Amino acid sequence: MTQKLAAEFVGTALLLISIVGSGIMAQSLFGDDIGSALLANAIATGCMLFAIISIFGPISGAHFNPAVSLAFFLRQQLSAKLFVAYVLCQIAGGVIGVWITHMMFDLSVIQTSTTLHRTGSAQWLAEVVATSGLLLVIFGGLRSKPDAIPTLVAIYITGAYWFTASTSFANPAVTIARGFTDTFAGIYPGHIFGFIMAQFIAVIIASAGFRFLLAEEPPRK
Repeated sequence: MTQKLAAEFVGTALLLISIVGSGIMAQSLFGDDIGSALLANAIATGCMLFAIISIFGPISGAHFNPAVSLAFFLRQQLSAKLFVAYVLCQIAGGVIGVWITHMMFDLSVIQTSTTLHRTGSAQWLAEVVATSGLLLVIFGGLRSKPDAIPTLVAIYITGAYWFTASTSFANPAVTIARGFTDTFAGIYPGHIFGFIMAQFIAVIIASAGFRFLLAEEPPRK
């Protein structure tokens, strides 16, 4: 169990380092060119996801995301004890990852975001879509092509940065951690709750809908 929790902590920390660090670097290089900065941010995040899922998948399942852990718990594939422990490690790892990133770029370690545009019904709907899509990719991949999960998730998140209005947080631990950075990737702390509620609504929708959509085909008579 200790190895599983360490994998979730380290993996989530690395995920936030890629998200926040690439955002800082992109903004410093591209300035006001938000499109180029977002592209760099998306590619770096996708690359990191491929790496950490490939490495930690055999150890912990490579959730790095309380919404994913909740979905596995609701499918009775994760115990209540391990679910709670995973979530705590994911949140802690995310925040530590943000702080490490600030230190790498010689910024104030303790920050809170002042980014105010990440709220409202359109953003919340985008998070429902982003999180539902992520779960579809994960559980659909597990059903049809398990070895491709790192690639599928990395490609999906890279694309979802662009086709969702919220830039696809799709992860409560990432959402909370990004409240602790006043950089390109930040989200105002007062807007975190709305994002997390949308993400958990997506888990409920996905858990119900995917039972039918991804059910094993009955044997032919």
